[in-house]
Amino acid sequence: MTYLEAGIKVLEQIIDSGFEAFFVGGFVRDYILGVDSNDIDIATNALPNQIANIFKVVNTGIKYNCVTINYEGYTFETTTYRIEGAYTNNRHPSYVVGESLSDDLKRRDFTINAMAYNPLTDELIDDFCGYCDLNNKIIRAVGNPAERFDEDSLRILRALRFAIKYQFV
Repeated sequence: MTYLEAGIKVLEQIIDSGFEAFFVGGFVRDYILGVDSNDIDIATNALPNQIANIFKVVNTGIKYNCVTINYEGYTFETTTYRIEGAYTNNRHPSYVVGESLSDDLKRRDFTINAMAYNPLTDELIDDFCGYCDLNNKIIRAVGNPAERFDEDSLRILRALRFAIKYQFV
């Protein structure tokens, strides 16, 4: 079983248990670009304890509603939909709360990382035109760029890394 196949099985089990679930972030970006990735993150409306009722998990960031699923030798960081509180140290939010997928994507750094994908239905959620930005080789912040960089100053370096890695310059 490949990593992607295992990820699809994980999504199936979460959805079959009555929850929403999507691949999100960098995996979606890389999948669209045809780049191999072994880092599937999952966003869901299930709470960590509900995910723990379905899978064996490790509490890797319970403060941020994040658990890591261990499935068939692969790991999947799984986070409840969230919107974050103020960033008090220019790196980490003061709190997170569960919300909708749309709100979860809205809090992400760049449009190319603010997409969600369900391979079971071939549904791409792209509220911020990340797909277009990938095709046009543009790195654009979600929302107000000054706010995104004030929240987490390392995002500036991430933008440069993406530009170099994907030859957007």
